[in-house]
This record gives sequence, structure tokens and C-alpha cells, in this order.
Amino acid sequence: MHLFTSSAALVLVSLVLGANGAAPPQSTSYATLLASSAISRGQGNGLSSSGAPVDSYEHGTFQRALTRLYEKTGDKKYLDYIKKGIDALVGSDGSVKAYSLTEYTLDNIKIGDSMVQLAKLTGEAKYKTAATKLRSQLATHPRTPSGGFWHKNIYPNQMWGDGQYMALPFYAAYTSAYQPTNTTAWDDMALQLKLYDSHSLQKSTGLLYHGYDELKKAVWANSVTGASPEVWDRAVGWYSMALVDLLEYWPTSHPGRATVLSLYRSLVPALVAAADPTTHAWWLVMSQPGRAQNYIESSGSAMFVYSILRGLRLGYITDVNGQYKNAAVAAYKYLLNTFVVSASGGLADFKGTVSVGSLSGAGDYSYYVSQTIVTNDLKGVAAFVLASVEYESL
Repeated sequence: MHLFTSSAALVLVSLVLGANGAAPPQSTSYATLLASSAISRGQGNGLSSSGAPVDSYEHGTFQRALTRLYEKTGDKKYLDYIKKGIDALVGSDGSVKAYSLTEYTLDNIKIGDSMVQLAKLTGEAKYKTAATKLRSQLATHPRTPSGGFWHKNIYPNQMWGDGQYMALPFYAAYTSAYQPTNTTAWDDMALQLKLYDSHSLQKSTGLLYHGYDELKKAVWANSVTGASPEVWDRAVGWYSMALVDLLEYWPTSHPGRATVLSLYRSLVPALVAAADPTTHAWWLVMSQPGRAQNYIESSGSAMFVYSILRGLRLGYITDVNGQYKNAAVAAYKYLLNTFVVSASGGLADFKGTVSVGSLSGAGDYSYYVSQTIVTNDLKGVAAFVLASVEYESL
């Protein structure tokens, strides 16, 4: 498959896109096109819009997508861009700018994945020092009575699906690289997953509610389970990506690997069953498909495509009659034809990503559907690049 790696090639793609903004033909690498477009906009470069260093899970997620592209293509420009973003945060002594340990938010340690990767690939000690600083947060991070990480210090005793992706792949990457025989750490990671699943599972569908409050004090908490009232697609998307990425690091000798596989193998058929039969993609509020104001959302849908296709490619799940592959491919094609559009300068835009989802308020249906829909939101772009890498590896 030809990879568009030059500005001239991107201009060519722009011509192919045409005036109607339709997606380019199947010969194009959309992983490369969307990544190059985001890079050209300066997204994920370790800096805020004002030019200040920023410790951002969105940047960390995009860097994960670039890691997958680097693994697939061997093109060093992706690694260089990751390094550029981390170097905007990490001092020569391994200090981490814009990071506050005592803020105690899991979002702030997602970027640690890239630090572990760079420490391995460059041999520069500062990256391990920085990663160790982020890893130290988990030693004192507030926990629920059962041992689950609070999503943030400002949300006491709450675990969210989002936090499984922010914390656990980094936790696993660090443990695999520097403490591979630390059984306590692997046990702890398995505990986090089991707690989120046991409290947040919607038993009728196999999907998971956005989060739960173990003490049931939040205004939205179910009086029996503590769970929030709705299944939000991106929370489930973060969780699905966490599961499939954790298996990259988890030792086969540790029993927690079976836990991760079991949770993943339970989730995939639930995702396939929840796909909209017309578009083949997924609703923003998955617990209320088709309800007025609900819509097909691009970032969560892309996350599901990535998780399903990567798990299939790596043999984590058996695909009976090709149903899982077919579902993911159909969803990917819908995302491509609906949300990828031409932009000036030979670039491409990615539309349809909800800007935010939180349990800071009522956590009800009206909250989710009232949030702004954004073009080129980095969460959506990164997820689509991840999905494209897997689709293009079929």
C-alpha cells in the first residue's frame, strides 16, 4: 500500500478528494494521511495552544497512534514527532513540566507510555527518570475502599472507564520494562479491571456504564451498584483499547492475563451486538440508541474498530464466521465515508467527535447529547489513526 509521506503526495490526495470533500480512494493510507494532517496542525506536540508545555492525555493518545504507525512503517518521522512532544515536557534532568503529582488525576500519567518507549529506543536516562516520576503517583494515588484508583482527586471513590486507559497501559509498560517480576503490580492492574467491570457492567448488554461511585454518594450513583446511569461510547472505547493494549505487556505466566483476555472476549461480542444496524457504527449514548438528539459518534466508534481488529490480528479472540471482522470493517468504512473530509493544503479533517464527557454533574442523557461536536479533536483523530493502522494491516 502506498504511503503518502510528502507534501506533494498530500496535494495529490486533495485533488482526488474533490470539491465535495469525499474521502480518498482505498489505495490511500488514511493512517498516514490523518497523522500527517494532525502533525501539520501542530497537534500532540507537547504544547498548549498558547505554546506552554502541557501534560495531556490527548497528546499521549496521539503519540500511541504514531507509535503504531512507526511500528508498521519504520518511518522515523513518527518517532521524531513523539520525541519532540515529550521533549517539550521533560527537562534534561528528567523533570516533568506542567505535571502535578498531588493533583492526583489519572489523565496526567497517560503520557508516560511515550516516556517508557523513548527510554528504550534512545537510551536517554531522562526519559526513564520522567516515567518513574509519573509511576510514583500510583503509589500514593487515592483509592476506593476496595483498592480502585479514583479517576481524579476531585471525584472521591469514583472509577471511570476513561481511567482504565489513562493509567493501566502506562502502568503495564513501566512494569514490563523495569519491574517485570513485580507480581504485586500485575495483581493490582488486574484488580482495577475487575473492580470497574464488576460495578459498571450492564448485564443485559455486556456493555459498561461510564463509571461508578463505590460509596454511592454521587448524585448519579445507582443505589445498589453505584453505577452511573448511561453507557457513554468513549468511556467504553477507552476501556476496550486498554484491554487490548495491556495484553502487549502482560506476562503469560501471570494469572491476571487470563482476566484481561476474559474481559476482552466478553466485550467484543457486546460491542458487535450494539452496533447500529444501518450505519454499523456506534451511538454516543449506547444505552439509548436511536433516541432523539443521540447520534453516531466518531471517536468511540474508531476506538471499537481498533480494539476489535487489533485483537483479531493478534489472536486474542476467535472470529466465528468472520462476524467480528465484518462488523469492524463495516464500521470503519462508514467512519471513512462520513467523517473524513478534504481540507486545504492537501490535508484531511476528521469530524464528529464529542468534545467531552464527564461525571462531574448529573451524568444523565441530556448532559451527553448537549456536548459540543468537534472537527479534528485529537481524541478522535488519534483513534481513527489507530483504527486505520489495523484496517490497513488486514
